[in-house]
Amino acid sequence: MLKKELFNLNELLLNAASDSKNQIIRESKDNSLTLQLINIKEDIFVEADKGRINQVISNLLSNAIKFTNKGSINISAYKSERNEVVVSVKDTGSGLDPEILSRLYSKFATKSITGTGLGLFISKSIIEAHGGNIWAGNNADGKGATFSFSLRS
Repeated sequence: MLKKELFNLNELLLNAASDSKNQIIRESKDNSLTLQLINIKEDIFVEADKGRINQVISNLLSNAIKFTNKGSINISAYKSERNEVVVSVKDTGSGLDPEILSRLYSKFATKSITGTGLGLFISKSIIEAHGGNIWAGNNADGKGATFSFSLRS
């Protein structure tokens, strides 16, 4: 059951990024990984389950950190022309293995030696329960992947 409330999505993104910086410090000992918020300027309000959306954002950031040894992770959010809010997490990591791409949001789908392979499955369920969509793909430049989701604004 979702507990929807009106909240500032950009504030949630700022807090999630701040929390993720601790994971970066633990996993990137040589400070070769940076986390940046892109175009987080104006407030974006959504009516959604704040805790569940935070869970999705935290999972996407955690995965990006896990699969990116050096480079950057960029978080962005914007309002689309279709009255939706789109959040993206783009990294410069290893990218998505073609073997796993078709079952990315299935239970237990993982190429990691750590983790259960449930995070993206749960994230998809949360976003779809809100009437949104979630998708991912390798970046055009061949460096890393981008995970995005949309919510009605």
